[in-house]
Amino acid sequence: MPSTPPLLPRAASRFAAWCGVIVLAAAVGAVVIWLSLTLKAVVTPVLLAILGTALLGPVYGWLVRLKVNRSVAAFLTCLCVVVVVGGAGYIVVNALVDTGDQIVASVRDAAKTLSEHFGFAGTSLDDLASNAKSLLSRYGATAASEVVNGISLVAELIATAVLALLLIFFFLRDAERIARAFRSLAPASTGEAVEAMARHAFRAVAGFMHGTTLIALIDAVCITAGLLILRVPGAFGLGALVFVGAYIPFVGALLSGSIAVLVALADRGVVIGLWVLAVLIAVEAVEGHLLQPLIQSRTVQMHPAVILLAITAGAGTAGILGTLLAVPLTAAALGVLSEVRARLPPGTPPAPDPPDAPPSPQSPDGLDGGAPSGESAGGAPG
Repeated sequence: MPSTPPLLPRAASRFAAWCGVIVLAAAVGAVVIWLSLTLKAVVTPVLLAILGTALLGPVYGWLVRLKVNRSVAAFLTCLCVVVVVGGAGYIVVNALVDTGDQIVASVRDAAKTLSEHFGFAGTSLDDLASNAKSLLSRYGATAASEVVNGISLVAELIATAVLALLLIFFFLRDAERIARAFRSLAPASTGEAVEAMARHAFRAVAGFMHGTTLIALIDAVCITAGLLILRVPGAFGLGALVFVGAYIPFVGALLSGSIAVLVALADRGVVIGLWVLAVLIAVEAVEGHLLQPLIQSRTVQMHPAVILLAITAGAGTAGILGTLLAVPLTAAALGVLSEVRARLPPGTPPAPDPPDAPPSPQSPDGLDGGAPSGESAGGAPG
């Protein structure tokens, strides 16, 4: 009995199957993003703790190899985080406090010069002061509420940082126990694969964090040296801002460095401001053409276009926090996909034609007919 021909060609069936997989994956991703934004008070500290654990893993491992107790090693590692972050914050705040009056005076002089040069009407300092007073009297209540919101935001950030620090301690100390717990929660047949994918994703995040930290340190040192040579006020604080901003690849250091350009323009004039801009562009060029390919290619392989798209998607989804977390999460996703691809079985050969199918019009060597290659069409040897 002849077999029923398929409803769709094999290529169309495979295309429809892949479309279904993509739609399902997009739906699952949308649900995960929605849940993450809804539970951001819990998700944000966890993600920050994972990044911190990936970055500080070598320090913890070094202490453990020195026969330090695991709890003590995790505590000392977290203490290093507090010292480094607190020291950087102190440098930034101290630089801004020491040079704040000078920067404000320079900005005021620059605004006065621009208003006199271009002759803007109603832009004198007296007009600006009177307008500011009227706006303050009109929107004073709104401003007060914004101040309260700002205080609550600072309190939320402090709470998030403390929770993330505690999670870093537990992640460092109990990493193997957590991995075994995840493996036990997965079905028995897939537990090993789930653990392997999680480890691959974590290695990708760790490689990204280590490479980005090295690049950020080089950017901060180079820009700080340029600011010191050009005698720009607050050079160490501005360099610390560049170091923090460089954790957003390609655009973070440029945005944070633009603050240094504004400070140089306000305090040292247009010429020094242009020199600072030249230093910033040179450092960004070295990062994009030398540091990123040389360092990141050894830690995690991500094309710059993928990084920019991830940053754009993260900024549109979760703002500043999204820009910070987008690239590490993308690196983790690529690590999972790499592990899945490595575990897929080799492709199976195509199914043979059914027995009642007509013979192929071509022989395997591309010649017409089904006669053997050593015979003519009549069957006699050639």
